[in-house]
Amino acid sequence: MIYTVTFNPTLDYTVWVRHLQMGAVNRTEEERVYPGGKGINVSIVLKNLGLDSMALGFAAGFTGRELLRRLKEFGCQEDFIPLEGVSRINVKIKGETETDINGQGPAIPPEALRHLMGKLEVLGKDDVLVLAGSIPDTLPEDVYERILAGLQGRGVRVVVDATRDLLKNVLPYHPFLIKPNHHELGELFGRELHTAEEITVCAKKLQEQGARNVLVSMAGDGALLVTEEGETLCSPAPKGRTVNAVGAGDSMVAGFLYGYLTTGRYDEAFRMGLCAGSATAFQPWLATRCQIEQVAADFERDKPTGKEGL
Repeated sequence: MIYTVTFNPTLDYTVWVRHLQMGAVNRTEEERVYPGGKGINVSIVLKNLGLDSMALGFAAGFTGRELLRRLKEFGCQEDFIPLEGVSRINVKIKGETETDINGQGPAIPPEALRHLMGKLEVLGKDDVLVLAGSIPDTLPEDVYERILAGLQGRGVRVVVDATRDLLKNVLPYHPFLIKPNHHELGELFGRELHTAEEITVCAKKLQEQGARNVLVSMAGDGALLVTEEGETLCSPAPKGRTVNAVGAGDSMVAGFLYGYLTTGRYDEAFRMGLCAGSATAFQPWLATRCQIEQVAADFERDKPTGKEGL
């Protein structure tokens, strides 16, 4: 079974405003409400691809109930822990540029965290756990480490999509997959990364520190994967017009898991991760299976040749 954890889920209120003017009344041209949060995004894209998962996390108040209702509308299973307060609303303003206003979310008391840790005790051999995103300031900074330490020796494949110390500090626990983008990877080493060679060197250093597989997203430049089998795969992104930055990285994680769990092959996992991430970037929101398959078909037709291509 695949499990995802979203510590601070949200209702994403997405509005389209042609000409946003600060200090003035603005009227929307279109508006939509989605369940949000990195782990939730992974669960939805997995479901779109035909794989079930169990979404875990915390939800509070009327916003929490609404985001869980919408999550279930996508066919996802959930076992969220109710909290006092209200789950956050993130406002996504799309116009000439994108502007995000993200809420804070409810306080998570120690007993609620213990409750979540108890739910993770059922995980065992061949289960997959996805830990994605930042953590609220009401949680201990080492919560990711605590989770991975508690799963040691159980055969659970853990995927971590986080930044800075949250990512760096879990490496000794040998996560199955980590997915920084190239900017986040550079931050870990205090430098800017400009070439595939530089990214490969840094990705292999994270592997030396404990990560089994390192998947690096590079926005419009594609992605790079260093596998535990000693192979490095690098590819440009599929062709298309980018209209959305929200959820592309989460879609890449979901696509990677789908490709790996259905074939057992890292090249196929890389290809599906790249295509799922791109498909979401080409859509207003998370890509459907049909949209991902179309991008994959076009990418297969136009795929680059040579050792670094797929």
